[in-house]
Amino acid sequence: MLTVKTDDGVDLVYETTGSGTPIVFVHEFAGHKESWEPQVRHFSRQYQVITYNARGYPPSAVPPEVSSYSQNRAVADIIAVMDHLKIDKAHIVGLSMGGFATLHFGLQHPHRALSLCVAGCGYGAELEQQEQFKKEAEASADMLLKQGMKAFVDKYAHGPTRLSFERADPRGFAEFKQQFYGHSALGSANTQLGVQRERPSLYNLKSQLAKLTVPTLILNGDEDWPCLKPGLMLKETIPSAALAILPNCGHTMNIEMPDEFNHVLGNFLAHASSGRWPMRDPRAMVASITGIKD
Repeated sequence: MLTVKTDDGVDLVYETTGSGTPIVFVHEFAGHKESWEPQVRHFSRQYQVITYNARGYPPSAVPPEVSSYSQNRAVADIIAVMDHLKIDKAHIVGLSMGGFATLHFGLQHPHRALSLCVAGCGYGAELEQQEQFKKEAEASADMLLKQGMKAFVDKYAHGPTRLSFERADPRGFAEFKQQFYGHSALGSANTQLGVQRERPSLYNLKSQLAKLTVPTLILNGDEDWPCLKPGLMLKETIPSAALAILPNCGHTMNIEMPDEFNHVLGNFLAHASSGRWPMRDPRAMVASITGIKD
């Protein structure tokens, strides 16, 4: 196994496939580096594709303290992988938890990002949802530590935003669940408490987001309801953002609709690399429908 040691001494397991301009894929809470296999097979024909398991996700190390997990640490771990591979700049692609890390990477290290694909990002982001989301993160951690991984997965995997995956691809969904069973209950609980529960609301970052100029794709499924309003807010706030919606698709979009996901992402990467990625024209944001006023 290939490993990189972070500045706080945590070993992260990673893979690199192909050659060319690098893409770093950052997985979701219910995922791991293998979750990106449809993207690795597709994009490694033209790019250097890097995937890794976040801290708390074996065979990466599982720090026992919640204090070892945070949103900022998730960003620092992306940097650790890039520095280890001597990558100065890369396209960063993240889903859900990985989407939050990707967005924060762009805010903290815009000079290291060729582009940002922020997919399925928005759980608990709305200000009125913050307290509920924190309570659900705490309940998830409690269930993980008391009942174990299987009981947790059997409930969490059938959440409302993954039903379309189960309906569309029962075999793929069963494989997703089987791999999810193998996660660490301790690592998953600590991730819920240290990363999910404590991350700031995207709505409190609007002043920073408004200054982001890295080419950015906001990508959501139209049945991933907790991400739709935050996705619109990100599109409206980030002057370099495009927004794409996959139809009849839920949260686990990269494996639920891999062909569609790869197509949209591939077009974005090509356009972002062209040097002609547009910034929003401020004239498009005036409070008028037709542009014709009395």
